[in-house]
Amino acid sequence: MLLPAASLIRREYLRWIRAPTWVISGLMSPILYLLLFGQAFDLGKLLPPGTPPSALASALSGAPTYFSYFAVGMVAFASVTAAMFSGTGIIFDKQLGILQRILSTPISRRSVFLSSLVFRGILTLIPAFLVVGFALLLAHVPGVAGLKLTGGVSPLNAAEFLAAALVLSLAFTSLFLSFGFAAQRIESYFGVVTILQLPILLTSNAMYPTSIMPAWLQYLVGFNPISLAVNVMRMSLFGTAGYAYSAGVYLLGLLAWAVLFVALALFLASKALRSDVGPKAGSALSAAIAE
Repeated sequence: MLLPAASLIRREYLRWIRAPTWVISGLMSPILYLLLFGQAFDLGKLLPPGTPPSALASALSGAPTYFSYFAVGMVAFASVTAAMFSGTGIIFDKQLGILQRILSTPISRRSVFLSSLVFRGILTLIPAFLVVGFALLLAHVPGVAGLKLTGGVSPLNAAEFLAAALVLSLAFTSLFLSFGFAAQRIESYFGVVTILQLPILLTSNAMYPTSIMPAWLQYLVGFNPISLAVNVMRMSLFGTAGYAYSAGVYLLGLLAWAVLFVALALFLASKALRSDVGPKAGSALSAAIAE
């Protein structure tokens, strides 16, 4: 199973690298958020003059500035936004008959799903870590807000940050892949993911502190997978003060969401791939041989 999956991962890579517009747009989106939204919308400036930095840090879950708080939230948001496009390749392959040709070969259906999950899941980490690097770089530009760390970041903190980003990427990549296998038209796919994107983001603590939210929204935020990942990331960069649980507990909650999303994707992918086998696959193979 490893060799066929590796071949499909290589195919995914070639398709991605040959579409520079998708690459550039995927990398530029988080940068624009940091340059425009992050610089213009600073909740820290709404506090009365003379407010001690400790009070601001307490309100921002340990972050020294609102931009630092926002930048870490954008790491998760960039991963989820990049994962949104995971299912589009599946839909195009179905419409062009490529998926049927793949299924007419001896390759296992699990390899078809896992190759997309592995490549797309890792791919979504690129804009996420670009956000971190760019935000750290902005801290050295005069007159511009940037990401500031409080204290040192140990190897364990870095590992926790990486684990949260990776699990979040795999969770939402599998979720959107499941929509790609279930949908038959690209319009239907984007209709569903567009409706989901804003509620998922706005019911998290990626952009706003939980303390300023109403009680009912705080309850939802506590179970949001983006919030769980962002909590771990902020704890690894700004310290653990003010959090109800340890980073390990938040990671376990995030992992539970990932298992649920992967299980859903496997179910929908298996169902869709079974329905794509048959006369259509045979016709596609005959057409390929005739060509």
